[in-house]
Amino acid sequence: MLTQNPASFSMTQAMQTAALSPPARILPVIVLSQFAGTSLWFAGNAVLPDLQAALSLQADALPLLTSAVQLGFISGTLCFAFFSLADRVSPRLLFLLCALLAAGTNALIPLLANSFASVLLLRGLTGFLLAGIYPVGMKIAASWYRHNLGKAIGYLVGALVLGTAFPHLLRAVSASWSWQTVLAAVSMLAATGGVLIYLLVPDGPHLSKAARFEAGNMLRVFKDKDFRAAALGYFGHMWELYTLWAFVPFILDYALPQLSPQLLSGYSFLIIAAGALGCVGGGYLAQRWGSARVAFAQLMLSGICCLLSGLLLQVQSLALLLPFLLVWGVVIAGDSPQLSALTARTAPAHLVGTALTVVTSIGFAITIVSIQAMGLLLHRFSPAQVFFVLGAGPALGLLALRRLVKT
Repeated sequence: MLTQNPASFSMTQAMQTAALSPPARILPVIVLSQFAGTSLWFAGNAVLPDLQAALSLQADALPLLTSAVQLGFISGTLCFAFFSLADRVSPRLLFLLCALLAAGTNALIPLLANSFASVLLLRGLTGFLLAGIYPVGMKIAASWYRHNLGKAIGYLVGALVLGTAFPHLLRAVSASWSWQTVLAAVSMLAATGGVLIYLLVPDGPHLSKAARFEAGNMLRVFKDKDFRAAALGYFGHMWELYTLWAFVPFILDYALPQLSPQLLSGYSFLIIAAGALGCVGGGYLAQRWGSARVAFAQLMLSGICCLLSGLLLQVQSLALLLPFLLVWGVVIAGDSPQLSALTARTAPAHLVGTALTVVTSIGFAITIVSIQAMGLLLHRFSPAQVFFVLGAGPALGLLALRRLVKT
């Protein structure tokens, strides 16, 4: 009977592992492309004051503008899932096409936006096409990374956070640029991201075809108690996340009216972008403590920030308010990758794609309700009196996640 030399076996195993390891460029290119594509998300919010002046928009345009993108994204994710586009078309090709088309719809705003309705339509189309960027970027990463996928997702969601914040930074450092130029720059960045991922990231070795979409699967996934716990945790997280992001400039303008437009945009970028630290750092912590504990801790801290907002938003001191908002920015986004990992881990193995799609769609639908509710409350009350309402989301999420923390 022949036996293999242990040293030879170890060397062979190491060679096989190295062969399966993705090239070093793969994750950085995916992260950079994800950042570039998702920079379209809040592009309209960053230039909102100029849009309001150019089109004589009402003061409450912010909730509608943000919700248009969210509604478009929801429609896009459901449409893409129904037709199984990411499973029938090369994900990198789909990412490229959606990045180019989304960049185009964003760039058309200065040319075709002669009314607020047309702005909302174009922002809604951009949101629809973002469904081919954010989730598809996740799929591309999963096709390359089977081990350490949680850490890779941490980097990808961190890229989403930075991309969301980037238009505010662009607005802050380019004070002499017109709002039309800012939108054009964001569009060029998004298009470049699509080209990079298509040219430099081939289809991964773990890419597989999914089962055909069936409407009944959307309800079937919720039969599992652990999956429901993960999904409810995600829903609670989404109740607060995009509402805070959308209203960060409003909060700063209310609490620190002395800030110049450039400083207001700069601080808005820092507060939103801080979430990238929570995403990446949480990915590393989850390797030691587990996704459930990391998500629970960050969601709890974010809920505490919601409650403290009533006190700190009344203190007109940059030295106190900015550190508070930075901490809130870190923890409000940092639980997102771990909640996504929990959702995927607890979903039925043959329905992971459908499960992630339906949970993401419901989560973004919740953001529309939250954003519109906050807009209505701010008509009647001051920001210091209403942002504690966001704490209802973390409270629900924490109650649900207790089950997963225990197990």
